[in-house]
Amino acid sequence: MSESTTRTVTTWFLEQTDPGDLRGVPAPGQEADEDGPSGLRIARAEVHSPAFSRFLYSEVGADVEWADRLPWTREQWREWLERPGVETWVAYQHGTPAGYIELDGATRDTSGRGARPGTTVEISYFGLLPGFRGLGIGGRLLAYGARRAWDLDERWSGRLPTARVWLHTCSKDGPYALRNYQRRGFRIFAKEVAREPAAEPATETAEEAAAQASPEGTGSAGPAPRTPGPRSSPM
Repeated sequence: MSESTTRTVTTWFLEQTDPGDLRGVPAPGQEADEDGPSGLRIARAEVHSPAFSRFLYSEVGADVEWADRLPWTREQWREWLERPGVETWVAYQHGTPAGYIELDGATRDTSGRGARPGTTVEISYFGLLPGFRGLGIGGRLLAYGARRAWDLDERWSGRLPTARVWLHTCSKDGPYALRNYQRRGFRIFAKEVAREPAAEPATETAEEAAAQASPEGTGSAGPAPRTPGPRSSPM
């Protein structure tokens, strides 16, 4: 494969290991101001809706090459969302979905960095719909979501307190993604550099691609493999 058809992608893995690591954020309860001028509200999607989650994933990730979940069936989405410790928090601006953050406290931590089994939470996806970027919503949503990762045990009976919150982002996410995480207290613990095929011009939207994915109602083979890649969109 020639240099002209490949590109270099850098992936950074970041973590917090104490609630006190979270910084540069408003005081608890002040991340959203539904009654204020921005009309921002952040709420947990407590009803598991594969259709709504797929909408958020495809619309937020359409221009940053999120693709691993596009082939998921409705049942695969439901299986993922119904696992204990998985939460979706959605930002609404004046009642309209603006972005979301997904917390995964169910997947086993195999990094060797977790203090105890069942105490790690991954920020698996985070980002805003294109029309809501650059308005200051992303920083507040990230701060709110990180707080909810640290107090996840308060909402799940029998869960141990969170001891580690981690995520990864890559150079395809835009020039400011890494800095945004670091400003909120996330520290780099690993980095990968790889060559991959260059992106081709899109011939269909993410929504169209999802519509052409495997038919729903045919059973589930389980969630797609979790590999390093873009997990956040520009803010």
